[in-house]
Amino acid sequence: MAAPQRGGDYRGFILLSIFLGIRSQAWAGRILYSVQEEADKGSFVGNIAKDLGMEPQELTERGVRIVSRGRKQLFTLHPQSGSLVTADRIDREELCAQSERCLVSFNILMEEKMNLYPIEVEITDVNDNSPRFLTEEMNVKIMENTAPGVRLPLNEARDPDVGTNSLQSYQLNPNHHFSLVVQTGDDGTKYPELVLERVLDREEVAVHHLLLTASDGGDPPRSGTASIQVTVVDVNDHAPVFSSPQYQVTVPENVPVGTRLLTVNAVDPDEGVNGEVTYSFRKITQKILQIFQLNSLTGELSTLEGLDYEETGYYEMEVQAQDGPGSTTKAKILITILDVNDNAPEVTVTSVSSSIPEDTPPGTVIALFYLHDRDSRKNGEVTCSISENLPFKLEKSIDNYYRLVTAKNLDREMRSVYNITLTATDGGVPPLSTETHILMMVADTNDNPPAFPQSSYSVYVPENNPRGASIFSVTAHDPDSDENARVTYSLAEDTIQGAPLSSYVSINSDTGVLYALHSFDYEQFRDLQLRVTARDSGDPPLSNNVSLRIFVLDQNDNAPEILYPALPTDGSTGVELAPRSAEPGYLVTKVVAVDRDSGQNAWLSYRLLKASEPGLFAVGLHTGEVRTARALLDRDALKQSLVVAVQDHGQPPLSATVTLTVAVADSIPDVLADLGSLEVPQDSDTSGLTLYLVVAVTSVSCVFLAFVIVLLALRVRRWYTSHLLQASRGELAHVPASHFVGVDGVQAFLQTYSHEVSLTADSRKSHLIFPQPNYADTLISHESCEKKDSLLTSIDLYECKDEMQSIQCSDVQSLEEKTMLLILCEAGMQLLHILKKKIPSPIC
Repeated sequence: MAAPQRGGDYRGFILLSIFLGIRSQAWAGRILYSVQEEADKGSFVGNIAKDLGMEPQELTERGVRIVSRGRKQLFTLHPQSGSLVTADRIDREELCAQSERCLVSFNILMEEKMNLYPIEVEITDVNDNSPRFLTEEMNVKIMENTAPGVRLPLNEARDPDVGTNSLQSYQLNPNHHFSLVVQTGDDGTKYPELVLERVLDREEVAVHHLLLTASDGGDPPRSGTASIQVTVVDVNDHAPVFSSPQYQVTVPENVPVGTRLLTVNAVDPDEGVNGEVTYSFRKITQKILQIFQLNSLTGELSTLEGLDYEETGYYEMEVQAQDGPGSTTKAKILITILDVNDNAPEVTVTSVSSSIPEDTPPGTVIALFYLHDRDSRKNGEVTCSISENLPFKLEKSIDNYYRLVTAKNLDREMRSVYNITLTATDGGVPPLSTETHILMMVADTNDNPPAFPQSSYSVYVPENNPRGASIFSVTAHDPDSDENARVTYSLAEDTIQGAPLSSYVSINSDTGVLYALHSFDYEQFRDLQLRVTARDSGDPPLSNNVSLRIFVLDQNDNAPEILYPALPTDGSTGVELAPRSAEPGYLVTKVVAVDRDSGQNAWLSYRLLKASEPGLFAVGLHTGEVRTARALLDRDALKQSLVVAVQDHGQPPLSATVTLTVAVADSIPDVLADLGSLEVPQDSDTSGLTLYLVVAVTSVSCVFLAFVIVLLALRVRRWYTSHLLQASRGELAHVPASHFVGVDGVQAFLQTYSHEVSLTADSRKSHLIFPQPNYADTLISHESCEKKDSLLTSIDLYECKDEMQSIQCSDVQSLEEKTMLLILCEAGMQLLHILKKKIPSPIC
């Protein structure tokens, strides 16, 4: 089982971590393990978890993994045991050739804190390779007159193992003519040489067959053999001679394939076949045979493949020159490869964070990468850089490791994606560079509240809007993303005229669209104050408010309302009095109207829509005053009917009409006289009607006088009883003034006949209307009988509640009947006036 070793330059096991954080610290310690080559896959190498001071399960939790420098992954981590094991069978000779010591270096990366731990594993050699000759059969030619003691060099065997497992000895099979001598070169390589022990006789033995065995020092030892065929030839007294015992050449690694590197030359002074020289490789490996080619006739050495300094910077080989009979001589060729800047730097990203929060503090490590250039010296010196306008910087770690850290605070709303270009440049001429792109996403944090484009909004909504209709839309923008940017809307709680705001207006929480839940009435309220809240869905959520004011626009939805003349509740029509002596422009009455709308919707205009006598009366366009347009003539009818239209200026305009009846007469007697002169419809009962009327009037007058006396007596009694008087007032307060008149009203009527009398014709109930002559254009209000005489006091002759027990006069069929009733009322009122002077009490 492999374990941390002690020995050599490593006198103790050192465990030092390379801590990559905000502070930069590094130590040159190493963890050293050893393992034999050819170990089975999954063989134990070392207990990484224990040596790092962690439990096995922490390796996965902390993201511990192996990072190597571009080579095949030889080792792996066992997650359950926390051990370092082999990832496959390891061939030491493939990794390190014949190097005395084979070390594999890599790093252990802890992703959690981006810590690096340097590891070295020594691959120990096992005797898994036998010595092998380049060729299994060697042909040697020797002159028969060669003197004993001559040495003939032989091809040496190769053993890729090292130490005692490498080639240790050669043996030659026993024979009478030859022996074996082993020479050791400067580099420790053993060269076999065949030594002639006895004089040869070609005629006796023309060919000698020998067996050469090469053995290593392993346990158990391994060996390889090659057969030697020695041909005895006739005498050739000169051997080829090279022009130089050693040839050297230096070439750049980028020479084209097929380039002639050098030419070897050997001379043999013999003639004929004995002087013909051929060239061949003598001491060479299979790999060299694939790279170089030697012309056997010319001695030119050229390339078969491209040279690579990074693979091998130096080649050493031997060539031999042989003449026709077989005499040989050897020479050495040394080829030095010059490095050319033909390899661009390599950037290996060991660890990278693809996304970081925007609130990451400066100095946070976001990537760890390794730089490597296969070239040497200046060509292999690599520098790294990034763009200067990025909020990141580079910091050097151990070896050729660099880390990319944040240099400034990030703001995703300003920039959410960074395409970081790492540029690695070597020191060659011209320099080569490599670009590696790291795409860095900035993750959002909820650091921005929703924002409205305006600080406040004003909305104008026409009244009578349909319920549920959309009236406005607000939008708040949140520069964050995803849930942090999802905005919901709500209305602040409030009340309007005692009702909650939510009963008038609602808002769609997702779209911000405002809906009217009621049809607004401009006459009820003219504006609404709202506060809209926009809240994002972050954690914690952020919000913002905006004020919104809804103005209700007036619509022409109210027709003009006529206040005067007011229509009686019983359906009768009032009568206005116009004296026949009135001059043009005389104010007869005034139509007063209002409109609940506002603006031009409430601007009223008056016009005479219809008149029984066109041209007699005119109506003020803006005042509503009804005036005579010309002087009244005798031919003008007593009763004039006018239809006055009141119209607003809305779109479309609305209007109302009122019908006025004007009696044309100078005084009440004239009215009566005019009434008497009116034609009465003739029928079968007219002849006897006059007699009945005279009798009826006389009877009614007597009854009326008696009734008045009783009424006065009751009033005197109530004058002494204040409680009953107050009760009487409370009761009379509910009686409309248009249906009742007090004694003061009667007194005012009886004082002078110059008061205007308006009679209501064609009705079953008659009214007397007394307009004040000096206030004809003033709005008339109905007041109680305790106040001063109103502008218009109406006396109902047939309806006096409580005190006057409803004198009913039914089925009055003609104007004569009405005239008699008027005379009766006048007589009664004269008597009341006299009695009131004698009894000074507040009688209604």
